[in-house]
Amino acid sequence: MQVKTNEIKTNLIGMEIESTPEVIEEGIERAYRARKNEFRIKGFRPGKASRHIVEQVYGKEIFYNDAADYVLNKEYEAALEETGLDVVSYPQNVKLVEFSAEKAVFTLEVYVRPEVKLGQYKGIEVTKADTEVTDEDVEEELKKEAEKNSRMISVDDRAAQLGDTVSLDFEGFVDGEAFEGGKGENYSLKLGSGQFIPGFEDQLVGAQIGQDVEVNVTFPEEYQEKTLAGKPAVFKCKVNEIKVQELPVIDDDFASDVSEFETLDEYKADLRKKIGERKEKQAKNQIREEAMKKALDNAEIEIPEPMIASEQDAEVKRMEEQLRSYGMKLDQYLQYMGVDEAGYRERIRPQAEINVRRDLVMDAIAKAEELTVTEEEVDKEYAAAAEYMKMPLEQVKTVYAGSREGIERDIKRRKAADMIADSAVQVEKAAEAE
Repeated sequence: MQVKTNEIKTNLIGMEIESTPEVIEEGIERAYRARKNEFRIKGFRPGKASRHIVEQVYGKEIFYNDAADYVLNKEYEAALEETGLDVVSYPQNVKLVEFSAEKAVFTLEVYVRPEVKLGQYKGIEVTKADTEVTDEDVEEELKKEAEKNSRMISVDDRAAQLGDTVSLDFEGFVDGEAFEGGKGENYSLKLGSGQFIPGFEDQLVGAQIGQDVEVNVTFPEEYQEKTLAGKPAVFKCKVNEIKVQELPVIDDDFASDVSEFETLDEYKADLRKKIGERKEKQAKNQIREEAMKKALDNAEIEIPEPMIASEQDAEVKRMEEQLRSYGMKLDQYLQYMGVDEAGYRERIRPQAEINVRRDLVMDAIAKAEELTVTEEEVDKEYAAAAEYMKMPLEQVKTVYAGSREGIERDIKRRKAADMIADSAVQVEKAAEAE
C-alpha cells in the first residue's frame, strides 16, 4: 500500500491510497464467496460454479464493485495507522480513481484534530467571590423555612389581595369565541405570582368570594400558541375561595420543631455554618467557571465543522434518552418547543461548540503538563459507575473494558480544569464607573 497526503485547507487532509494486488485479490475472493449463490450457470448447481467460471461467463469486473468496498475499508484503516492522522470525521468525497486486479487507487478527504495554541491558563485573574455570611442571609433562610412550615387559612370577610391564593373558575374568549385550553375549575392561583398572562392577576385584586369578574388581557406576541399570540381576550372568572398564608412564629419552639436544636440561637448558628459552606462551594464553582472561560477564550483553535456536528448529535441523543425516561419522544418535545430538529440543532450549536473547544483545550493542557492517571484513579471511576448503575464492580469493569482510553482522557481533562481553577488569582471586583 502507498499513501500520499496533502493539506487542502486547515484541518482538511486529502489522501490518495494505492492498494496492493494481494489486498485486491482478498476483496475479489470475498465478493465471490458472498455472491456465488446468485449466479445461474448451465451445468452447475447454484453456488457450485468456481470463481474462474463465473468470471468467464459474467466478466472479471463482476466482483469489482464489492471488492472495491472491501479494499477501501481495509486500506483506509491501514493508511491511518501508517500516517498517524488523528481523524475526527468520516471520509468524504471518496472517489475510485482506478480499479483492476493489479491496481486500485482511491482518493478521499478527512478532517483531522485541530492544533490548539494555548494562551494563558495558569494564574488567570478572576473576580473574588463573596463568602461572607450576613445576618440578613440567616434571616432569609429562617423565612424560607417558616414558609415551608406555613399553613393556608381560608378567609371570607374581605376581598382578595395580592399574595392571597384564590380558588378560581375561569373561561377565556377571543373574538367572542371560547378557545381550547382556556377553561379551568377550582384552579389554585397565587395573586402576584405571575403564573398567568400579565395583567390577569392584578384584575382579581378586590374580588369577593362568589363574585363574577371579567378580566381583559392581551396575549403576548411571543405566546407559544400562535393562534392566540397578540390577540385581546376576555376571561370570565369566579372566585370560589380566598386563602392566606399563615407563617409560624420564629422562636425556640419553631427551632425545636424544624431542627435538632432546642433554641433559636443554636438553630441560627447551624444555619450560619451551612450557609457558609454553601457559599464556599458556590465561590469555588464561580472561580472555576470564570477561569475556565478565560482559558478557553485565550486559546486559538479552528474547530472542524464535523466535530461540532458530532457534539450536536450527542446532545440530541442525550435529550432523546432523557425524554424517554419521561415517556416522551423527541418530536413531541420539539413540537411543544415550536421548532423542528434542524432548528433545535441550530439552537444547541453554540453550546456544542463550547463543549468541543473545552475538550480540545483540556486535552492540550493535559499534554503540555504531562498529566498522568493512576490505577487508583481509574478504579475510583469504576467504583463510582458501579454505585450509580447498581451493578457489581467486576461487571462494570467488563462492560467498560474497551473504554479505558476514554476514562483516562476524562480524568486528565478534570485534572486540567482543576489546575486552571486552583492556580486562579482572585482580585477584588473593579468599582463601577459613576
